[in-house]
Amino acid sequence: MNVNIKRLSADATTPTYTHSTDACFDLYAAADVIIAPGEMGLVPTGLAFEIPAGYEMQIRPRSGITLKTHLRVQLGTVDSGYAGEVGVIVDNQTCGDHYVYRNGAQTIDGVNVSDDSYHGCGSYLIRKGDRIAQAVIKPVEQATFTVVDALKETERGAGGFGSSGVTTRRER
Repeated sequence: MNVNIKRLSADATTPTYTHSTDACFDLYAAADVIIAPGEMGLVPTGLAFEIPAGYEMQIRPRSGITLKTHLRVQLGTVDSGYAGEVGVIVDNQTCGDHYVYRNGAQTIDGVNVSDDSYHGCGSYLIRKGDRIAQAVIKPVEQATFTVVDALKETERGAGGFGSSGVTTRRER
């Protein structure tokens, strides 16, 4: 599949697959973004995508960032009709005693940047060129909806929100 992209910034990086077998491609930050503890930020990619009709682009977290930092990339969908810049929404979940550094900000690769302009303790600096998220392009099916008086009965029924428990059920 060919997907046309348009550079909206000279600092935009063309998405890449790290390995030939990867399902997702990496999205890169096109600007430095500082995200303070408890705050949310929008990381620009500097790119617009021409997603083919019948497809969507799903933006997903990168596992290394989720495991090694307090940053959380929010899931996102880019519809085929959207022609603007793709951005990545990122939350900084750092709070209280979880601050990693006393001064400055930390980068996603663990470097401490000592500079008071970075909002102090627990901030993260996402640098231009950082691989901040991953994305995949998938086909989309649109549903039609029919209002009915009753739904088919199932074994599970309306059980949800923890109704199945959290531990493995063992036979006795």
